[in-house]
Amino acid sequence: MDKVRGLILAAVTASLVILVAVSGCSRPEKGQGGGQTIMIKGSDTMVHLVSTWAEDFMKQSQTIQVSVTGGGSGTGIAALINGTADICAASREMKPEEIDQAHQRSVNPKEIVVARDGIAVVVNPANPVTTLTLEQLDKIYTGQYDNWKQVGGQDAPIVVLSRESSSGTYVFFQEHVLKKKDYTPNARLMPATSAIIQSVAADAQSIGYVGLGYAVDAGDKVHMISVKADDSAPAVIPSESTVKSGEYSISRPLYLYTNGEPQGHIKQFIDYCLGAEGQKIVRETGYISIE
Repeated sequence: MDKVRGLILAAVTASLVILVAVSGCSRPEKGQGGGQTIMIKGSDTMVHLVSTWAEDFMKQSQTIQVSVTGGGSGTGIAALINGTADICAASREMKPEEIDQAHQRSVNPKEIVVARDGIAVVVNPANPVTTLTLEQLDKIYTGQYDNWKQVGGQDAPIVVLSRESSSGTYVFFQEHVLKKKDYTPNARLMPATSAIIQSVAADAQSIGYVGLGYAVDAGDKVHMISVKADDSAPAVIPSESTVKSGEYSISRPLYLYTNGEPQGHIKQFIDYCLGAEGQKIVRETGYISIE
């Protein structure tokens, strides 16, 4: 029952619209009383980072309010294209077909790298497996391996956890670890990154992948796997230093997309994210600064 409650809570969290009003103020409508609103939708991996940016930014700007919604990079990209979001947060690049679709709607996506992230592979602390190669991860997530003893663990079935297909992390992991092969049909698709953390913490046979910040925040509830690029490569644990140095092989940029060059209050927010205060929050929330 606790697991079910956790999944429900995670789903609610992923779709939560985070709107933090400046103390003593109600949210102004755009153009009224000089107030401006910025709507941001997209990556569930980035929702904690972007929400923290929004909260801090609104403390400084008394007339600009920022609404942040998760749901996945694909959801955010669709929202940018159909005009229901001012900014898309994405943990993957826009696909060529998405850019073509945007141009057909007179939307010109402007890509801005705002941080980096390592994708941490996590297992339950009771699992004795501490290191996996990229090839072993490929075989686990495509279903060629289905028992932990095949990778040096106990004789127990592997419970494969993945994000849903709308997630940028799902797409990145499929492209860079599975080399675009299909996930095993036995993979359990989770509605949010937090649901993967909760499931791994509760199930000794499960394995999942999450943004580095989520793995760090989970503390001793999960164990981060060291990843080897191949059999002869060193085992590397994801961290700020190993992602920046390129030693950790499963890492990626994180993006904000706008319609054309940012202007006005949207530019103010983007400049804040890229500035010293914004990049400090990047580090504090467990992501990798671009500085």
